[in-house]
Amino acid sequence: IMGPEALQKKFEDEVETYKKLQKDLTKTNGLRSQLDGQLNENKVVKEELDLIDDSAVVYKLIGPALIRQDLEEARQNVNKRIDYIQQEIKRHENSMQKLEKEAEGKRDNLNKIQQQLVLKAQVPQQKK
Repeated sequence: IMGPEALQKKFEDEVETYKKLQKDLTKTNGLRSQLDGQLNENKVVKEELDLIDDSAVVYKLIGPALIRQDLEEARQNVNKRIDYIQQEIKRHENSMQKLEKEAEGKRDNLNKIQQQLVLKAQVPQQKK
C-alpha cells in the first residue's frame, strides 16, 4: 500500500505521460490531415493527366524550371505518389488508434489513483 505522497507522485507522473500522449495524438492527427490534402491534390492531378491526349506535352516544375516530362512517366509517378500517401495515411491511422488506446488506459489509471487519493484523504491515518 502506497502512502499519500507516493500516490500523489504516481498521479503526477501519469498526468505527464497522459499529456505527452495527447500531444503526440494531436501531432499525428495534424500530419494525417496534411496527407489528406496531398492525396486530394494528387487525385486532381491524376484526373487531369487521364483527361489529356496521349500526344500532349507535359512539363514538371523542378525548382524554378519547367522540365519536359514523358506523359506515361508522369502518370506512373502520380499513381506511385497516391499509393505512397495512402500507405502513410494507414500508418498514421494505426498510430492514432494505438495512442488513443494508451491514452484511454492512462485515463483509467488516473481515475483509480484519484479515487485512492480521495479515500486516503477521507480516512484519517491511524498512529502506530
